Amino acid sequence: MLNTLLVFGAVALMIGIVIVFFIFLYFGQIWIRAYFSNARVSFGNLIGMNLRKIPPALIVEAFIRVRKAGLDDIDTKSLETHFLSGGDILSVVNALIAADKAGITLNFKNATAIDLAGRDVFEAVRTSVNPKVIDCPDPAKGRQTIDAVAKDGIQLKAKARVTVRANIDRLVGGATEETIIARVGEGIVTTIGSSDSHKTVLENPDLISKRVLAKGLDSGTAFEILSIDIADIDVGTNIGAQLQADQADADKRVAQAKAEERRAAAVALEQEMVAKVQEMQAKVVEAQAEVPLAMASAFREGNLGILDYYRIENLKADTEMRSSISDGGTEQE
Repeated sequence: MLNTLLVFGAVALMIGIVIVFFIFLYFGQIWIRAYFSNARVSFGNLIGMNLRKIPPALIVEAFIRVRKAGLDDIDTKSLETHFLSGGDILSVVNALIAADKAGITLNFKNATAIDLAGRDVFEAVRTSVNPKVIDCPDPAKGRQTIDAVAKDGIQLKAKARVTVRANIDRLVGGATEETIIARVGEGIVTTIGSSDSHKTVLENPDLISKRVLAKGLDSGTAFEILSIDIADIDVGTNIGAQLQADQADADKRVAQAKAEERRAAAVALEQEMVAKVQEMQAKVVEAQAEVPLAMASAFREGNLGILDYYRIENLKADTEMRSSISDGGTEQE
């Protein structure tokens, strides 16, 4: 019985030794590296990370960096929490180190908030130290210039370059580069549009920069505008002349339509008068047809004698003769 217990004890001891060996083999390199980097992490903590599905090597790497940088207020639990939240540990750590070296105030809480908001916190710190230049308009959007028309009707095509610096305090909830580009574009259009002459803008391109910069376009954004420079400005088309030409053409078409309307009304009136003439001629013919009837009635009633009738016929013949003579003389002329 004693021998059996000894055997089982020996087997259990061997199994324990093997388990400890494999644990040391798996975590030993990480632990040794942390130990000699003055970023000590216990084996139990490393095993706990593994059980929580957190890569120990990543946490130790980040922990070593913050320790070497002198950021003693950050521990492994904070790093683990940020990793489990879906954050980028190394990006946050690199941003904190860069901010500390550059003298920028940035704590771990704000850095993790910026990272979880979907922004590249390390790139934000770099932009805060080394200002970034933004093209306005953005060539990637398909537009090459910002077009605006001065009061004299001349179109100007401008390009601007905006130098910005990241504002760490407004990275969470602040507007992006697209807002800066849109605001600067609006400011350029407004400045050109309010100018009495395009020559004024061409003579003083810095007038645009000063007016746009004075509007405080970086309000509510994640950036601070340092300068707005007009990279290029060209003269476009004469929009005012085109509009006047289009207006004249439209007025011409309106006048032609009204003239056509008057012509149609005149033609209709002419046709109406022709119809009235024909109607009157018909009435004359009708009246002439009643003359013989009236004469016959006068004969029957004794109101008209035979001599009166011949006198009327002679007068009628004389009138026709005079008419024929008059018509012949007109034709000879």
